Amino acid sequence: MSLDAIPIHVITPPAGEPGLTGNAPPLLRELAEQVKRLLETGESSAIDLSALPLTPTDLDWLHEKLGAGEIAVTLQASGESTLNETACPGIWWVTHRNEQGAVTSQFIEVAFVPELVKAHPQDVAIGLENLELMISDL
Repeated sequence: MSLDAIPIHVITPPAGEPGLTGNAPPLLRELAEQVKRLLETGESSAIDLSALPLTPTDLDWLHEKLGAGEIAVTLQASGESTLNETACPGIWWVTHRNEQGAVTSQFIEVAFVPELVKAHPQDVAIGLENLELMISDL
C-alpha cells in the first residue's frame, strides 16, 4: 500500500474561535472508542490532558462539548481533587490541585466509577473493625 492510499482527514477549528488548535475534536472520537471498550469489557481508561498539546481554549471547548453531569466528588488529600461526571455518563473530568490551589494535572477518565473514589479493601477492613467496636459498645 502506498502512502497516497492512506486517507487523511484534516480537522480545522471552527472559524472565529482564536486559540483553538484543532487538537481537541479528535479526543471526542477517542472517548467514544474508550466508552465502547468500557461497555464491552468493563475496562476503564484515562487521557492525561496535561500531556497533550492543548491550549486553555481547547480545554474550554472540550469541557463545553462534554457538558456537566449529575455527580461531582471533591477529595481533600495534599490538595483538592475534583471528579466531575460529564453529560456523557461514564466520562469523568478529573482535576488535581496542589495545596496552593494550582492545577497539577487534568484527566478525562472513562469508567463506571473513577478509581480514585473506590474504597481500598484495607480501608474497608479498618472500617469494619471500627463498626464492630461500635456495635460491641451498644
